[in-house]
Amino acid sequence: MNTPSAASLADQLAPQGVLRVAINLGNPVLAGLDAAGEPSGISADLSRKLAAQLGLGIEWRVFKKADESVQCVRADDADIGFFAIDPVRGEGLHFSPPYVQIEGAYMVRNDSPLQINDEVDQAGHRVTVGAGSAYDLFLTRHLKHAPIVRAPSSPAVVDLFLAQQLEVAAGVKQQLQADAQRLSGVRLLPGRFMVIHQAMGMPAQRSEPARQFLNGFVEDAKHSGWVAQAFVRHQIQGAAVAPPGYPAHD
Repeated sequence: MNTPSAASLADQLAPQGVLRVAINLGNPVLAGLDAAGEPSGISADLSRKLAAQLGLGIEWRVFKKADESVQCVRADDADIGFFAIDPVRGEGLHFSPPYVQIEGAYMVRNDSPLQINDEVDQAGHRVTVGAGSAYDLFLTRHLKHAPIVRAPSSPAVVDLFLAQQLEVAAGVKQQLQADAQRLSGVRLLPGRFMVIHQAMGMPAQRSEPARQFLNGFVEDAKHSGWVAQAFVRHQIQGAAVAPPGYPAHD
């Protein structure tokens, strides 16, 4: 079997002749903007690494919400994006193996009677999450009694939690920890309620060689130590390099 050339793979993965990248700023652990307003973080670095391997330039599509980024790639307005693997999001997308694992956690007020994650799912405990986020999708499936209150975006979760005197906030553990340090009267429940498997994604209509190339690119970035080095470079704490292969769905 002939191995596709870099030029052929570039044509299949990015048929517009430039790598169009959807970046979601809703997860500050993985992406942000630098002083010049350019995308930064491990997601942006992975994009530049991929573009360099393919010999392509980059066009950025920057979003504040994960769901907007998903829709952009699903509609083929971007060639790749960075998403939490979720069965609901799978329609119209191809996910690579994950490159990083991030924990989802709950925040409550100091005077809350809640002490462990298993106590959250009760009718009187309103849980706020970012609309369309991985936490929203997961908790929509798993919470049977606690009502969900959706904030406009993940960064707005804690503000809504405080403004509406809600019982629980859910989100990226590192972000909630940072919020707890700057705010008084709040705490995180111990442990985690989910593990987010963060992956690269492309439109489902891309060719099988393009899919396999993206899968191999991510696996090589993990195996070579590149992802671990990116954690150090961007001072990412509390996350882990994902193990080889795909996770099982919840």
